[in-house]
Amino acid sequence: MKFGVVIFPSKGLQDTVNSYRKRYDPHYSLIPPHLTLKSAFEVTEDDVKQVADKLQKIAGNHYPFQLKTSKISSFQPVNNVIYLKVEPTVELNDLQVEINHELNQEASEYAFVPHITLGQNLSNDEHSDIYGSLRMKKFEHEEKVDRFHLLYQLENGSWTVYETFRLGREQ
Repeated sequence: MKFGVVIFPSKGLQDTVNSYRKRYDPHYSLIPPHLTLKSAFEVTEDDVKQVADKLQKIAGNHYPFQLKTSKISSFQPVNNVIYLKVEPTVELNDLQVEINHELNQEASEYAFVPHITLGQNLSNDEHSDIYGSLRMKKFEHEEKVDRFHLLYQLENGSWTVYETFRLGREQ
């Protein structure tokens, strides 16, 4: 089975992001807006309990932290993805590094760039038009993150929560 680890932002931020995703992201109906901590990886049903146990331990090692967004950016020319930039913090980076280290899966294809996708699989012209108009808008937002989620992929391609982990070291 395919699994992934994500942070879901608040409903308010999800609503803002979805106002763009429904037009520009073909995965809109498959998964809510999210920040990926560990991209899709394979785990057998027999081993998923061990993964969940590791994630529970990791959650206990970290404080809740602030998630800040500031602007629109893009991964072009690597790929035509437009995203809401999440400001990198030590807390977010440490959480992502520990999750990926403990689950010791193969190295990610890309470096960790904290973001929430607004649009993907766009043609070059679509990307240029949409990015040109969105990057002029302000997307300043800040909220407290106190949990992350282990998701699994269903047969229809959609993702659903397997387990939620609360960050355990309250400030």
